Amino acid sequence: MAPRVSWTGVFPAVTTQFRDDLSLDIDATARVMEGLIRDGVSGLIVCGSVGENTSLTRPEKVAVMEAAKAVAAGRVPVLCGIAEFTTAFAVETAREAARVGIDGIMVMPALVYSAKPHETAAHFRTVATATDLPVMLYNNPPIYKNDVTPDILVSLADVETVVCFKDSSGDTRRFIDTRNQVGDRFVLFAGLDDVVVESVAMGAVGWVSGMSNAFPREGETLFRLAAAGRFAEAMPLYEWFMPLLHLDARPDLVQCIKLCEHLMGRGSALTRPPRLALTGSERAEVEAMVAKAVATRPALPEVGLKAAA
Repeated sequence: MAPRVSWTGVFPAVTTQFRDDLSLDIDATARVMEGLIRDGVSGLIVCGSVGENTSLTRPEKVAVMEAAKAVAAGRVPVLCGIAEFTTAFAVETAREAARVGIDGIMVMPALVYSAKPHETAAHFRTVATATDLPVMLYNNPPIYKNDVTPDILVSLADVETVVCFKDSSGDTRRFIDTRNQVGDRFVLFAGLDDVVVESVAMGAVGWVSGMSNAFPREGETLFRLAAAGRFAEAMPLYEWFMPLLHLDARPDLVQCIKLCEHLMGRGSALTRPPRLALTGSERAEVEAMVAKAVATRPALPEVGLKAAA
């Protein structure tokens, strides 16, 4: 029987924090996680794209996992991204996640290699069958150049540990195409910030969010409004949020999100090379977006979030 999961709501793709010398700052990373949980997010994804997975050594990834498990302390589910160059490396990292006691893994296609569909399916199948952890499959063809189509997903329906699909293609029709073929076999998650309301309308029950790192209460509120069908209330918040949400679709999304997080007093903007800091007009543009967002920050409708700390 497939592992049962109750994943729903906003799961920020948590940033990994670095010191000025670019060494891992695990204490600062833990503070970021605690702040997100305090502000009402429903789960955490560590070592994802925004968490700079491919810029971390395996011991660093394990340290981030251990910190997340300790900080969450069972309050919210914690998933770890698995982003590796080979299937064997992905299996090894998945087994480390199981050893640490993470609640699940988010598996990306094998990186660098532009795989054929059957190769992508084989990669996912091998990783998922090597672990008892529940698995979220992650599709982000603009970034990872391998498209996890509904047909690939359907071919993995027999793998019991594969329980969830996160789509960042921007094509929300895929949620319907998948459901038409396999019903509710998979939990569906939105993966691209600027189509989250559309994704929820098409059946997504969760959102792996980038910009909710900087504005977690707004992200969780927006998601809950959409999930409840309260679209008249959701739309003003969505319109306010949209300029920032578009940053999640840029190639330099990590730098943009970490800069926003820094401007909101929630973390550092430092990224590891080859990612370099935004400068000049690009930085000024993001700073202006955040300043405008703060100046026009809307009152949030009641959705059951605890009062802000």
